Amino acid sequence: MSALPRPLLTLLEARAGLEMAEMLACLPWLSRAPKGDGHPVLLLPGFGAGDVSLEPLRAFLKSRNYHVETWGLGRNLGFSRKFSNVVEQKVRYMHHRHRRKVSLIGWSLGGVFAFYAAHVAPECVRCVISLGSPLRLDPDSRPPPGVTAMYRALSAPTGPVAHQARARSRSMRAPPPVPSTCVYSEFDGFVPPEQSTLEGDPADHENVRVPGSHVGLGFNSIVMWVIADRLAQHEGHWQPFRATGAVAPVLKVLGLPAAPP
Repeated sequence: MSALPRPLLTLLEARAGLEMAEMLACLPWLSRAPKGDGHPVLLLPGFGAGDVSLEPLRAFLKSRNYHVETWGLGRNLGFSRKFSNVVEQKVRYMHHRHRRKVSLIGWSLGGVFAFYAAHVAPECVRCVISLGSPLRLDPDSRPPPGVTAMYRALSAPTGPVAHQARARSRSMRAPPPVPSTCVYSEFDGFVPPEQSTLEGDPADHENVRVPGSHVGLGFNSIVMWVIADRLAQHEGHWQPFRATGAVAPVLKVLGLPAAPP
């Protein structure tokens, strides 16, 4: 767990610009990431963001041989019954159109939508991945200051009350009945690890720690590699993340689990 105070971590979110530059420099390395089988993938943006914020990840996954779509609902202004129902229907439609299960990836609050859809439509979902998502905003406890500030700046003056008070929140404290991955950073300035991880059966759920900021998770080169690895697994044969091949030593130095030699 990071020993840095939360206000300092929030200020350090400005380093996301450096992470974008790092991602561009790592494109040759990312070109070696695992490729997939062409199944559909739905990307969901973070709070206050829209589809444009997902473009680096969309382009990367398209290069890895996936059919990638974004949510198409404009800016994410908070979890609501209306938007959650639309996301559920989009997942069902993609499943019907492609005749294949859909992988869901949600950045920040987008991960809450992704995990919700996986809970209510598991028969349509292949796997679900959250990136620094506030999956455990407990209705009975005060939310992280960064989350409160984001809601007040971009949504209603009541802050994250609507998100916390929703009736579904308690049922979503556990992973959905599909393979799931919570990607998180100890240095996240908005959503701390205890809010962005879940306890679950290691046979189909994992929490993967990565270095980086909250704002940079959607274009973090390490996160992109982890996502590519997760999506490339054969359907029905999910295994926890273990770095393999030539990149294993690099990822092991960064603290990610590596497969035995």
